[in-house]
Amino acid sequence: MAIDLDKLQDYVGQEAGPFLAWDEVNAPMIRHWCEAMGDENPIYTDHGAARSAGHDGLVAPPTMLQAWSMVGFAGKRPPGSASEGAFSTVVDALDKAGYPGVVAVNCEQEYLQYLRPGDRIHYRARLESISPEKTTALGVGFFVTELSTFYNQREQVVGSMLFRVLRYRPLGVESKVEPRGETEAVKSGQDNC
Repeated sequence: MAIDLDKLQDYVGQEAGPFLAWDEVNAPMIRHWCEAMGDENPIYTDHGAARSAGHDGLVAPPTMLQAWSMVGFAGKRPPGSASEGAFSTVVDALDKAGYPGVVAVNCEQEYLQYLRPGDRIHYRARLESISPEKTTALGVGFFVTELSTFYNQREQVVGSMLFRVLRYRPLGVESKVEPRGETEAVKSGQDNC
């Protein structure tokens, strides 16, 4: 199946969501995260320390932002969630078009407020960009970037995450996309998508 690259770009700017969390923010998951990550900040696990630091009670590590709404291996989402968005549609189309390799390139998170036990998190996603076909050390492919904005149950923005992947055809594998001009070499594995 060939990709019409002009149609692929039509997905840029599309928004999807909400994508809900299965569970509310809770102390057992916070404790487990802190143990797994070796984070010993007491405001995450000790009520007294959290209050002494100016919080009403325990708070979640900001780095857990995405953890509350991630899908598992089976890809199931809680009832009421959107089923998919433009990002998954694009990466699936690239896979079917002969770009089966995938590598996470970067992830940038911004934290605007602490999450507290009892908060219900959800996010909305927007496909930010799809690069022109690029040649990298891994192979030829496309950088696909999504921006997720996270909200609490009061619809307050609590943070955001910019996530970029390279969907690529390993070197030596024929492309199923019609050439549209020269590709750009990516030096040192870095790219300004």
